[in-house]
Amino acid sequence: MAVKTLEELFIHELSDTHSAERQMAKALPRLARAAANPKLAAAFETHLEETNLQIERLDRVVELLDTRLKRIKCAAMEGLVEESKEVIDSIDKGPLRDAALIGGAQKVEHYEIASYGTLCALAKQLGYTDAAKLLHETLAEEKATDEKLTLLAEHGGNQAAAENT
Repeated sequence: MAVKTLEELFIHELSDTHSAERQMAKALPRLARAAANPKLAAAFETHLEETNLQIERLDRVVELLDTRLKRIKCAAMEGLVEESKEVIDSIDKGPLRDAALIGGAQKVEHYEIASYGTLCALAKQLGYTDAAKLLHETLAEEKATDEKLTLLAEHGGNQAAAENT
């Protein structure tokens, strides 16, 4: 990563985040199938729709700035997706797996919140007002998804896992 300017850093972070979202779009259907709780499965399916819109929003940012993304793969998201595969392979379908899936999904949301927060700050600093607005929309969605996952865990998900162990 040979980054020498704030603009180059922004493009690198934008490229990394685009990769992360594309990886999540591929992983979410598997997570939905792996969930035992229908509400959790529905949350993953809803987030897939949001993720696809977020990818479109990132593409709009690229168009607005008349730039190109770098061809990179987000290593952090790759690791988080791999963790979810390990959960699915090692824990039987049921409340315990659901609790682990919620925890893993929240790790993803926290990573995405950090990524979009950084992108918003960089866009603002660089004077990319329209891009910053689009990125802020996604940041708000990621925060809302994290809250929904917390509610799923607190209102039955973790309790069900505790009762079944």
